[in-house]
Amino acid sequence: MPETPVLFTVHDGHARITLNRPDRLNALTRDLMLRLSDSVQEAIARDDVRVISLTGSGRGFCAGQDLSERDPRKLEGPLDLAAIQRELFHPVVRALAATPKPVVACVNGIAAGAGAGLALAADIVIAAHSAKFAFSFSKVGLSVDAGLGRALAATLGPARARALLMLGETLPASEAAAQGLIWRAVEDGDLQDAFADLVTRLAGTPAMALSGIKAAIASSHLGLDAYLAIEADLQGAAGAHPDYAKGVLAFLERRPAKFS
Repeated sequence: MPETPVLFTVHDGHARITLNRPDRLNALTRDLMLRLSDSVQEAIARDDVRVISLTGSGRGFCAGQDLSERDPRKLEGPLDLAAIQRELFHPVVRALAATPKPVVACVNGIAAGAGAGLALAADIVIAAHSAKFAFSFSKVGLSVDAGLGRALAATLGPARARALLMLGETLPASEAAAQGLIWRAVEDGDLQDAFADLVTRLAGTPAMALSGIKAAIASSHLGLDAYLAIEADLQGAAGAHPDYAKGVLAFLERRPAKFS
């Protein structure tokens, strides 16, 4: 029996989505992307899910597009990559950005091309020191996809984003962390424990607070007045939620809060 290309589990409020083609470093196929989209939508829809994570099985996170699906010797003509992006990749990137639930990427190995785009679509990225982010589109004659150009420019600035993509450069995880592209790089042997601690902390944080923070940061590109209006509305909604009163009371009574 062929392996299921995407694994989906839920435990203690954590929906873990695992790319599962380890023999191909979890390279992306049409079937995998369709199943990934279904898994993301299920995690978003389920009331028992508070945190969503994306990782890879085996020794890699995702090696990018499986080019064996795009062998020009087996095709009648050029592929419509714009249509493929709109059908397979954009729905996943949009869904991860739009959900109010926090999304964590645990990068356990190489994240290349569109695989790097999927990782950087997460709200928080933690990676093993041995992991690398490879931006090799130009080496096969392509521009950039899976939302990666926007993610790189927003975090590293246009100058670094252009250079990384034009030169097809690779960033080690430690350098990606130092440049602010990801949250943390940890020793390989500590990755799973650090990942588990991260999702546990997020699952225990009030959902209204997390969704408000995510929405505020997503609005940070707006002008000051527009941003402040959004920020005030988000804080007002959080303040009206019972979890705020619970948190204040727990602080005043010097005890852990028990949030809904």
